[in-house]
Amino acid sequence: MNTLSDDSQQLNDHLASALQTALDRCSAHPGFTAPRAGIILGSGLSGLADEIADPLRIDYADLPGFARATASGHRGQLIFGTLDEVPVVAMAGRMHRYEGHSDDRVTFPVRLMAALGTTTLIVSNAAGGLNPVLNVGDIVVINDHIDLAKKRDGLLANQRLSTLLDSAQATAFNDRILGTSPLHLYDGGLSQIALAAARAGDFTAILGTYIATLGPTYETRAEYRMMRSFGGDVVGMSTALEVRVAAVLGMRVLGLSMVSNVARPDQAQSTDHQEVLDAGRAAQSKLRKIVAATLRHLIG
Repeated sequence: MNTLSDDSQQLNDHLASALQTALDRCSAHPGFTAPRAGIILGSGLSGLADEIADPLRIDYADLPGFARATASGHRGQLIFGTLDEVPVVAMAGRMHRYEGHSDDRVTFPVRLMAALGTTTLIVSNAAGGLNPVLNVGDIVVINDHIDLAKKRDGLLANQRLSTLLDSAQATAFNDRILGTSPLHLYDGGLSQIALAAARAGDFTAILGTYIATLGPTYETRAEYRMMRSFGGDVVGMSTALEVRVAAVLGMRVLGLSMVSNVARPDQAQSTDHQEVLDAGRAAQSKLRKIVAATLRHLIG
């Protein structure tokens, strides 16, 4: 039995089924337009989903191949509609590796978004601040990441991912894997739009590096010191894998971290998930301004 081929075929079958299910539901919804932008809403940031006009909400349980989102504050819905006059599809809740999901399950929604024709992905998360200049509620516009939870069976994962691509995408993908062209995950133009929105809104946003860990436990003080030495500005438990797949599929990516707590490696402290949710709600207006500016750019 060829396990790679079998797994890839099953993944493709699930993707085709989920795509058909979504299209069937959307075609029956008045005024549906294919989404131009996808939005992944992280912990405490799901309130943005309530601003989507003419929403069509599909529970993850109704979409073949979708895993369940179990983290607190994650609704587990795919929401279609318009935001600032731009057709969007939003994930109200994401899947995490620490929930026991495979890489394929975590990134499956991104693949569905791409199959629906989405060309831009806005990824948000709540993260711990490593950079000492950051305060709770600040925004980090991600310009690169370090994935400490990356699986070591990279060749197998890469082969499985390459089977999902058309010939042009596969050529670009192989160039990246072989190192013949750089892997730029986050779109520099969208990052500059986000920073300009922060200046216009008079709130703090900086470019920075996101460090992804497996979770679900928060970091120790020694781990915080290590991550600072690596050059990390924020640390969280998501995003890196989703972004990598989105970039390989040719999507422009804007990554946004909301600082939910600040690491103080020389001082004992505790952090709980409720604090993350509270910080997210308090900072939501900042994220909203950045999203609005990004969407205005898309309809430019």
